[in-house]
Amino acid sequence: MGLTADDVARLGALARIQLSEQECAELAPELDVILESVRRVSEVAGPDVPTATHAIPVDNVFRDDVVTPGLTQAQALAGAPDSEDGRFRVPQILGES
Repeated sequence: MGLTADDVARLGALARIQLSEQECAELAPELDVILESVRRVSEVAGPDVPTATHAIPVDNVFRDDVVTPGLTQAQALAGAPDSEDGRFRVPQILGES
């Protein structure tokens, strides 16, 4: 039993997605293919088949955090166009005083 345009319209309404009649008619066969694919996978995926989100194992690719020395105040301000009292000096904005 395939999805009908009315089924798609109902799903769209539940998801609060506004769909035209044409969109419902076009989406019905596409969603039907997706549901059939899920059904076929469900038939072979029994309780002995572990759930997988990827076809191959994925490892964390982040490097370890290593503390390194940062810039000194003088080094940080060295490239600034202007500084005052050890801070970056920027033009006044929004009429602040």
